[in-house]
Amino acid sequence: MDPELWITELARWRDERLAPLLAVEAPGTGGAVEQSIKLLRVALVNELNVTELASAWIPTTRELDVKLAFARQAGDEASHFRLIASRLATFGVDLEAFVPTDASPLFLYMHALDSTVARVAAGLFTLEAIAFSVNERFIDLSVALGDAETARIYRAYIQPDEQVHRDLGHALLRKYAITDAQRAEARATIARVAEIAVETRAAAAARLGLACLPGC
Repeated sequence: MDPELWITELARWRDERLAPLLAVEAPGTGGAVEQSIKLLRVALVNELNVTELASAWIPTTRELDVKLAFARQAGDEASHFRLIASRLATFGVDLEAFVPTDASPLFLYMHALDSTVARVAAGLFTLEAIAFSVNERFIDLSVALGDAETARIYRAYIQPDEQVHRDLGHALLRKYAITDAQRAEARATIARVAEIAVETRAAAAARLGLACLPGC
């Protein structure tokens, strides 16, 4: 199949599997400020997790353009971490005692990926598609909670970066998933990432009493 046609079809197939992440959920619990702080704390952890994931892949990725894409992703996510930390500080949240949580099942799975095709399929093509989509919901929720500044930060800084990362995923997967075996590997990886994300994010949102979770 023509690479452009294949990647277009793959993106549609991916989005179908990610659709449950955008399903309407019950409203969050707690006051508006309390919910905003909870959401931003989740976002902070996500940004750190992706920074560490992309950084871990850089030394063992042979293809220079992919190596640099992971480097850009790591740097951008670290910048997002600082933006969110600054926003939390305006709510009076002290992050001096911030302790990263243990890796989630999704990130444990992705850290174990060792091929370029699987890493691109998981980290840039799928994870960043999740991030962009759920962040759009998060922006709407922030506006509804009266947190216009968080919505502005996401629209002005975070979402443009996520779009770049997602586009890199499309371009690099189109370039490196050439054989039938590589394309099958990409599809299987995407399916597993989507499966884990759908299972774990809904449970996490319910546990935290949140209507949705931001992405990375």
